[in-house]
Amino acid sequence: MTRRFASFLIAALALAADAGSYAQTRTIKFANQNAKGHPVVAGMEKFAELVEARSSGRLKVEVVPGGALGSDQANVTALQAGTLEMASMNSGILASVVREFAIYDFPFLFATPKEADAIVDGPFGHALHARLEEKGLVALAYYELGFRHITNSKRPIAKVSDIAGLTLRVIPNAINVDWVQALDANPKPLPFPELYAALEQKTVDGQENPIATIQSARLFEVQKYLTLTSHQYNPQSVLVSKRLWDALSADDKRILQAAATESARWQRQQSRASTAYLLDNLRKSGMQITELPQAQLMRFREKMKPVIAKHSASVGEATVQAMLAELEKLRK
Repeated sequence: MTRRFASFLIAALALAADAGSYAQTRTIKFANQNAKGHPVVAGMEKFAELVEARSSGRLKVEVVPGGALGSDQANVTALQAGTLEMASMNSGILASVVREFAIYDFPFLFATPKEADAIVDGPFGHALHARLEEKGLVALAYYELGFRHITNSKRPIAKVSDIAGLTLRVIPNAINVDWVQALDANPKPLPFPELYAALEQKTVDGQENPIATIQSARLFEVQKYLTLTSHQYNPQSVLVSKRLWDALSADDKRILQAAATESARWQRQQSRASTAYLLDNLRKSGMQITELPQAQLMRFREKMKPVIAKHSASVGEATVQAMLAELEKLRK
């Protein structure tokens, strides 16, 4: 073999290796309902950076925010069918797939972010996520949407009775419908991408979401009054289509799992660090912010007890008791 031919062969093999590497490059679409700039979307972007770096560019993640690929319910169906690779959504929405996930929508379940972390990162949260695999979904981690609060365009809410008569948009599920009705208000289930227009057109008076979502979705433009109720905490499940997961190598699975775990820790830190800053922004944007007195929060909790009792049966008593037992350990 001549030296020139040997050099040519080496170059040809290198080009073939590059071409093979390029052919194996995979782009993963990662969908969410929140707008760019929201802490959940920031967590997804962090995940994308980690995946690309650790796979040396073989895996690329395209973050698709703002509900551009449809509602959460549509995303679940697409994940199961394998027509969407990844999505992040409120864990409670997954009750349509595995009923026990509805426990994450129970009002006043967690008192602090520390409690929420211990539950979702511990055996309880992992066991629930494991239940999804037989439904065509693989869950990698929990981001957070955070604690939810009530806004409206009608009046300040300084006591629980001020909520009566308001029409409030809720996430479309039975628990949210029932807790709003328990406050003598009118629930209006709507997908999140339809919320801003409904508030602007005043087909609903108000809604409930975490501070970061109120800011990133610019709800301050169509809502005057914000009341800090912290009535629900929303973990967000980071989901992969099982069809994609099964097609990945063991190494690529490890890359996605490690990136999800790391980005979840980072995302929650960013979410919590931004709260005071975002509240100040909302005040500057013209929102009137009210903090309910402790006596009113206690009244709020009392009104939620029948809702929790009703849905404990449908979620499953064993699941509810397992959650309460974990919380009792933490609180000791």
